[in-house]
Amino acid sequence: MSNLDAYQQKLQAQLNEWKAQADGLKAKAEGASADLKVEINAQLEKLKGLQTEAQGKFDELRSVGEEKLGELKSTVEGLASEAAETLKSLTSRFK
Repeated sequence: MSNLDAYQQKLQAQLNEWKAQADGLKAKAEGASADLKVEINAQLEKLKGLQTEAQGKFDELRSVGEEKLGELKSTVEGLASEAAETLKSLTSRFK
């Protein structure tokens, strides 16, 4: 398995995990107060945008090959970091 294949598998797993976590948080938000719902929904929209951007980079990664892996990897890692922080913030609201 090439580095590109391994990275693509890792990224797809991360995208799937974010989606599952976001879906779970969205369900929890249904029972929250109105003010908290507004805040959570705003953060969920931000997360959705990050997921969409990451999915776009993932799709781009599939077509570029090994030589562009380094360029895209840093962008994707930045998106992953931001998404992780957003998820962490959202999760902390329910504790």
